Amino acid sequence: MSNPSKPLNMAVLFTPLDVGDITIANRIGMSAMTRNRADARRIPNNIMKKYYLQRALGGAGLIVSEATLISPQSSQYDRSPGIWNMEQVAGWKKITNVVHLAGSKIYCQLWHVGRLNKSDAETQSPTESIHGPSDIPARGGRGCLHFLPGNSEFGIATSIPDPLKFVQLFKDAAANAKLAGFDGVESNGFLVHQFLDSTSNRRTDKWGGSCENRARLGLEILKGLVEVFGPNVSLKISPGMGKPGCPSLSLAEGQSNIRMPLQDTIETFSYFVSEADKLKLAYITLARYAPHIDPTIDGKKRGTPHDLLSTYGKFINNAKTFLVGGVSPEEAEELVKSGQVNGAFFGMPWLAHPDFAKRIGHGKRMDNLPAMSHLYGDVNVDLCLGYTDYPAVTY
Repeated sequence: MSNPSKPLNMAVLFTPLDVGDITIANRIGMSAMTRNRADARRIPNNIMKKYYLQRALGGAGLIVSEATLISPQSSQYDRSPGIWNMEQVAGWKKITNVVHLAGSKIYCQLWHVGRLNKSDAETQSPTESIHGPSDIPARGGRGCLHFLPGNSEFGIATSIPDPLKFVQLFKDAAANAKLAGFDGVESNGFLVHQFLDSTSNRRTDKWGGSCENRARLGLEILKGLVEVFGPNVSLKISPGMGKPGCPSLSLAEGQSNIRMPLQDTIETFSYFVSEADKLKLAYITLARYAPHIDPTIDGKKRGTPHDLLSTYGKFINNAKTFLVGGVSPEEAEELVKSGQVNGAFFGMPWLAHPDFAKRIGHGKRMDNLPAMSHLYGDVNVDLCLGYTDYPAVTY
């Protein structure tokens, strides 16, 4: 990440962009980052409202919410927010209101972790199975969930009998996101990625086997979201990672047995991206390989690093293209100038600098260090620590 002491020439990054049927003020987005600050019922609260407001005031063109659970049985963290009931909708409404008043836009990232569900999570029903594409458990253990209390092993996954039930869960969550005032919704990896990957999806029905069948769930989810939000639907994928998640420092889930060979990865995601783009989504975000969170299982890294822009960019002709994962402002500016992307998302820089975009525009240093021990909060510690206590600079 750059650390300038004088204003950089970032004129292109600060130009407006039409995304779906809204216009964002600049091309500097805030990526989804799990922060684990909701209450025990997974209702967004006032400390979360302050956090998002700070980043909206700090100049974010588009904010993507932290991954937001679509049902009680879709959890990996103990205090991730949900959006399956009206209390949660009301909590999110307070957040979207202040984000809009500050001049920013906000999408809701909809989340189901599939077979990575934590069996002893507070909202997990003891009679509800942990669902995945096939009866193949995730792997990773303590190293993957070291910051969570209780049992850290992944439970035995049960093959989902009817994936269309989960399409409806996403669609219902999108309807709630609309009630909550979000400008759009984003589909990310996890359950979708588990279906896409031939090493975690061993089904022999229409939801498994060929890349067309393995992509079916992700595409049906996107179609359902478009029914609710029209053009204001986005997709985030991370083809090079050995896990279906975000490349910003979230957690090395050790997502298990997900490791298609490179050629299979390219074939599968090329089909998925090209078909998704036909739905005329608002944007597609390509999340780059991040070696520092690629889990090592049985002595091998799980990821398949490759150039995402050159591999998949040619399949994105209708949606806008965003890049995330270790992008610097200088690189983002050059990529936008060259027409390779329309904008970039940033994760950790926003976490530690609530005024990240304003700092870029004014040439201010990025001198706040992330409080790593407080990334995910702790019920026994002030939730503001490492969350809303990062200072902005004076302009």
